Amino acid sequence: MQNILVTNDDGYESEGLLALIDSLRPHGNVTVVAPSSEKSACGHSLTLSHPLSFIGVEDDFYKLDDGTPSDCIYLALHSIFEGRKPDLVVSGINKGSNMGEDITYSGTAAGAMEAVLHGIPSIAVSQVMDFEKPLPDFSLAQRTVSMLVKKIFASEFPLPPRQFLNVNIPPEVDDAEVKVTYAGHRFYGNDAHLHRNPRGKEYYWLGLHPLEFKPREERGGLCDFEAIEHGYVSVSPIMLDMSAYASMHELDKWIEA
Repeated sequence: MQNILVTNDDGYESEGLLALIDSLRPHGNVTVVAPSSEKSACGHSLTLSHPLSFIGVEDDFYKLDDGTPSDCIYLALHSIFEGRKPDLVVSGINKGSNMGEDITYSGTAAGAMEAVLHGIPSIAVSQVMDFEKPLPDFSLAQRTVSMLVKKIFASEFPLPPRQFLNVNIPPEVDDAEVKVTYAGHRFYGNDAHLHRNPRGKEYYWLGLHPLEFKPREERGGLCDFEAIEHGYVSVSPIMLDMSAYASMHELDKWIEA
């Protein structure tokens, strides 16, 4: 049996995480290490300011007290797998999209990033949703994950080192074709809501942004946002190398001028 390590950023009780676990159990031995509380948009952060503790939830299922998804993968490899490596890491199923530049904010994507840094194939899975509507049943996400894992275990991971699969599932569809996409260009606003507590102290809640985007026209093909807009499952190969190679020559000339 293959060994699969699972994490997420919505916390160990998240419906998406539990749906992911159910979809993976037919494919191997599943070990879960998830944050004890929601860590959405924590990015690829590690906790260096205080100690972390594993708390058993059930067999092969742990919550990491106040840990991030990156902490979960890092410490699981050190303490649970003890130098061995799982065959695959899957992070999700996130409640909400992780497309375009949002990937840099995403704790879900960060769990997959941490895994590929350690040479372990990984998948990040997110369910695009309307937060004003009831929670989806995650069945399309489950079937998509099951299909990808079957293909990986039947042959090999399709990407080179330090790259992971970033999967986004369209909302309100029962079945969908899979499209290979690139990360689109998202437009960002600055939505923050000012409130005051009963003693008059000001505080802010950061708001949600609409999924407004533009394709990177020079790339060709579909971006992740376009795929979701047309009701497809989006599967994007994401790499950790953020070097702007095309700009190096011009930067060199600018420095020498």
